[in-house]
Amino acid sequence: MVTEMVKTRIVVADDDQDILDLVVFKLTQAGYDAVPVADGVAALAAIESELPRLAILDVMMPGLSGMDVLRKVRANEATKDLDVILLTARARDADVDTGFASGASDYVIKPFSPRELMHRVNAVLARDTR
Repeated sequence: MVTEMVKTRIVVADDDQDILDLVVFKLTQAGYDAVPVADGVAALAAIESELPRLAILDVMMPGLSGMDVLRKVRANEATKDLDVILLTARARDADVDTGFASGASDYVIKPFSPRELMHRVNAVLARDTR
């Protein structure tokens, strides 16, 4: 009997198609089930429809920002423990502090090294706080 390995599902939201493609490519290459979405509304829908293990959210997106999605995720009993990595060009200390204070598991500043992002993803997933 052959058992199929269940891939870890990760929702990735970024309105920059090049960044979205790069992150999805690296995650898929690493064996993850990457679910790409182009905005915060789609990210929230993807998270609520089938709870992923992790969400990587761009902070500045049209409609719902990554911060808006993070706040809604934390306010929902079903999703409140979801690990979330914020991916953003906002690099000021106050922005980083706001991200962590809102419940982000990690905060990655653009431009970023794809290798560093993968290390951060693996580190967050290794914590296994669920």
